[in-house]
Amino acid sequence: MPQKDPSTEQKIEAVIFASEESVSLQEIRQVLDEKLSAPEIEACVERLNESYASTGRCFRIAGVGGGFRFLTLSSLEPTLKKMLAPKIQRKLSQSALEVLAVIAYQQPVTRGEIQQVRGVSPDYSVNKLLERGLIDVRGRADTPGKPLLYGTTKEFLDFFNLQSLKDLPKLREIKELVQDKEIQDYLSSSEETTFNEET
Repeated sequence: MPQKDPSTEQKIEAVIFASEESVSLQEIRQVLDEKLSAPEIEACVERLNESYASTGRCFRIAGVGGGFRFLTLSSLEPTLKKMLAPKIQRKLSQSALEVLAVIAYQQPVTRGEIQQVRGVSPDYSVNKLLERGLIDVRGRADTPGKPLLYGTTKEFLDFFNLQSLKDLPKLREIKELVQDKEIQDYLSSSEETTFNEET
């Protein structure tokens, strides 16, 4: 019995599923090579999510970084937290996270400005963040020496599951997170990783 050609929804589902990062509307249109409007693609995604919900799936297609990607339900965070924390630690040390936070909230920003905030040279962390693709060069500052300016990338939004920079937590929310005991324990263990990486 011959197989039926895949539907448009199946194609969209496959494209998003196969990608390791968020897929934009334009990328979906290019891969499918079909004349689909943004509302038509969004409607397909909505129908797929309705199907996942009705069958009790643990994931949904979410809007992230201006595109779409599969994410597990937030209610499953406690289940996945212990598994994912070591992976995040391997990717970003505590010092790199601090530098990334300064860049995210004050971009575009120079290395000198980052150092003023943190009190130590950010060179190692900036280089690591550039290698990881979480930041990039945005030009040069109009100050003596014309230092490079840094800002966050689409990969940064994708890594932290943010639709845009407007979704960054407010400083008040960050302070509340830092006071959380689990977060404090996590940061303490990250500091050990940082020390080992930089010595």
